[in-house]
Amino acid sequence: MSIKPGSKYYPLFEHLQTCNGDETTLTFEKIEALLHNSLPASAFKKKNWWSNRDSDSALQAKAWVSAGYHIKTVDLTQKTVTFHKFQAQYNIQKKDNTVVWQQGAIKALRKHMSLTQAKFAQELGVRRQTVSEWENGVYDPDRSTTKFLELIAKQTEFPVPPTKQQ
Repeated sequence: MSIKPGSKYYPLFEHLQTCNGDETTLTFEKIEALLHNSLPASAFKKKNWWSNRDSDSALQAKAWVSAGYHIKTVDLTQKTVTFHKFQAQYNIQKKDNTVVWQQGAIKALRKHMSLTQAKFAQELGVRRQTVSEWENGVYDPDRSTTKFLELIAKQTEFPVPPTKQQ
């Protein structure tokens, strides 16, 4: 998931990128000032407008997620929202100094690439359902796919934790 320059919510993304610390709270009024535009009525009435959706239709969520934040709290009465920096933690295992491409590693690679399951599936030449099944541990990718995942990981500079010394 990434936001494009020129998007209505791009100024919010830029602002969040300059924030220091793990949390920042903004008023709706401050967000509107950043956007030079009004928030939609649903932002004032529905907390779910502020969800951290991984979806092409949630343009507003792309602003904070692309900047490395998730929504921690929304106060519709006070008209404030608290953004919290997130660091996704995935269980990535290695064997013989190579990543074991199971659910955690696959999801971490997809998130590292800022792709939805559908876009990731398209990159790999598989169905979106296949990516979902891998990420949910229904089954693991076959050997040729794991070699392809390894290649993609290298090309995208996917940060793999070092192998633990026994």
